[in-house]
Amino acid sequence: MTDLTVLNNSMRAWRHDLHRHPEVGFTEFRTAAFVAETLRGFGLDVTEGVGGTGVVATLQRGTGNRSVALRADMDALRITEATGVRHASTEEGRMHACGHDGHTAMLLGAASLLAEEGGFDGTVRFIFQPAEEWGQGALAMMQDGLMERFPFDEIFGLHNRPGLPVGHFETRAGPIMAAEDVFEITLSGQGGHASAPHESREVMVPGCELVLALQAIVARRSNPFETAVVSVTEFLADGTRNALPGTVHIKGDARSYKPQVSALIEEEMRRITDGIAIQHGVKGTVSYQREFIATINDAAMVSAYSAAAGAVSRQVDCNATPMSASEDFARFLKAVPGCFAFIGNGENSAPLHAPNYDFNDDALLHGAQLHAAIVRERLPTQRVE
Repeated sequence: MTDLTVLNNSMRAWRHDLHRHPEVGFTEFRTAAFVAETLRGFGLDVTEGVGGTGVVATLQRGTGNRSVALRADMDALRITEATGVRHASTEEGRMHACGHDGHTAMLLGAASLLAEEGGFDGTVRFIFQPAEEWGQGALAMMQDGLMERFPFDEIFGLHNRPGLPVGHFETRAGPIMAAEDVFEITLSGQGGHASAPHESREVMVPGCELVLALQAIVARRSNPFETAVVSVTEFLADGTRNALPGTVHIKGDARSYKPQVSALIEEEMRRITDGIAIQHGVKGTVSYQREFIATINDAAMVSAYSAAAGAVSRQVDCNATPMSASEDFARFLKAVPGCFAFIGNGENSAPLHAPNYDFNDDALLHGAQLHAAIVRERLPTQRVE
């Protein structure tokens, strides 16, 4: 049997090493090499370079023909760390502000547990994904033949959640995380001197009107019983203190769970932009891109998750409130049934994507044991009567 104290200490060391050396999407070269070397040390069959910097490892036991995948994300964010911890980032302007270092360490721990103890009949795929923050890593791996080269019947993923106590797990059937669309609206006119606005076709006033008018999409056009969020996050003009701008770029994102809600948001955004542009005699264009799709859990997989989680924790909630944040794991759930769940990062944890955030090492063993329990739940060994 695995010495859990030794495993826990190993996961902490792995996590701290990864945290010191964060790498953003599709540049996770050191991280991927570290993961691959560690997995080979457990005796797993490892393939690198899947979808750019992704790593896939395979572990087989028994004669079962079913396969379960477990996924962790590896990338960091372009944020300057302000934690002050001893294992703080050594890379200027980059840090693991979302806990992907912890996710990677937990899945490495699960691979170690399962390689040493077994307790399942079939095949496990350990998927270490790049570029989750960009919403491109899962798709890149799939386009590189992930499903054909390393087939699996179902998939499970785990993400830390600040505010949830350590040792607690939660998920839900159906929508659990939202789709994300990104937009950029450009208003173009004629700039001019601030003292003579009548001689120009400036875009500051119509731009400000547009920011406020976009709020009506959620307040007045979308169904109040369906989730919709429209957020303007940037307002960039080419003017200066005594010059009226001739161009303004308005950027932001929109969140929803249903494709028809996403379509409504885009349609209304284009209509509002056209109307305000015509009213002020300027030109308006809208770029609208869908980056993340909604994360939709399979009900049967949630039940399986609940049984597995119940074996390692008494604090399991399968009626969690959906989140309006987005997750690249959704791409895998379009291909096979699965479940995405949350593990507590502590009630006093800083928020995700904050410069003072750090993954809680006390959660590592809980996560590794849950991953292993899911495999044993879904790939049970045959009982000998």
